Amino acid sequence: MERWIIYAIISMVFAGLTSVLAKYGMKDLSSDTALAIRTSIVFAIVIANVLIFKNAYQELQLAPLKNLLFLTLSGITTSLSWIFYYRAMKEGNVSYVASIDKASIVITLLLSFTLLKEPITPKILLGAGFILTGMLILVWK
Repeated sequence: MERWIIYAIISMVFAGLTSVLAKYGMKDLSSDTALAIRTSIVFAIVIANVLIFKNAYQELQLAPLKNLLFLTLSGITTSLSWIFYYRAMKEGNVSYVASIDKASIVITLLLSFTLLKEPITPKILLGAGFILTGMLILVWK
């Protein structure tokens, strides 16, 4: 099995744990306070990872401005996504919120096809169709 697949599976497991742990953790807190706590921990761990395992200082000095701009925009969209995800989790069932949130894969696929020129395959389209169908079943009243 290729290493990126192993990384993706590990990511999936931790992502699955994240929402349930967060729902328990925000029981007596607002969604914004809970998110601030979680994000502070994420920041500390990610910075420690970079400082321990990478030469971040040299990479930052050599990074093209365009790369930094896109990473900044990604950080902004991640922040907005997390804010609304936590607000939805505070008020709704994690099973529904997480399922709807994961339908973002469909948006990612559309953007990867159009902007990144990644190949469109029947397998990807079928999987995206199932994800979209599942989300619509969940939100259908």
